Amino acid sequence: MSEQLFLRSFPFFQDLDEEDLDKLSPLFLTRTYKKGVEIFKEGEPGEELFIIKSGIVKIYRDDEVRDIILAVFRNGDFFGEMAVLENEQVRSASAKTMEKTVVYVLKRRDFVSLLNHEPKISLRILESALDRLRKANELITDLTILDARSRIIRMLVRLSEKHGVHDQTGVLIDLKLTHQQIADMTGTVRETVTKVLLELQNQQAIHVREKKIFIDMENFKNLTEAL
Repeated sequence: MSEQLFLRSFPFFQDLDEEDLDKLSPLFLTRTYKKGVEIFKEGEPGEELFIIKSGIVKIYRDDEVRDIILAVFRNGDFFGEMAVLENEQVRSASAKTMEKTVVYVLKRRDFVSLLNHEPKISLRILESALDRLRKANELITDLTILDARSRIIRMLVRLSEKHGVHDQTGVLIDLKLTHQQIADMTGTVRETVTKVLLELQNQQAIHVREKKIFIDMENFKNLTEAL
């Protein structure tokens, strides 16, 4: 897919006419990162918005003991918008690739100019920001009141909603996640994740297919209803 076609399919830019899209496309830089590369670090100055063309990126914070994964983004997702919208322009979290990743990058000066020219884009960004805030609040609530097993089950639900491939019997979470990464998402330890996932497999609630988790909706539904 060409850059212009990709941007046309991106929700922020769907309202732009061809002339505006022609002006916008050259403003984006294309960068390619290998797996495991830091795109930026928490606390660093930030002046770029990133849109993922291909690959997977985790957004996380480092509490000096472990990573806390806040979100996992992939093709068509964007990140880094907070720093380019705020006056301080400081990254509130870190970003690292989970596989080879290609991104489109827009500088802050061009981003702000675009917002001034197209107010509709500001509304779309606000909608996305509010949705992310709602999900962050849900995650904070889970980490506060739920036990480790329940947190892991709820995280599987969230991952299936964002990264799920559905068929008649269930949902395949289309991400290859290690037990440590799931632990970093749920505030648990790797051993606990291994134990819970094994229990869920024994209950026929999930299956592992080529290092990806498949959720059997018929058996998994009873677990989520109990939360």
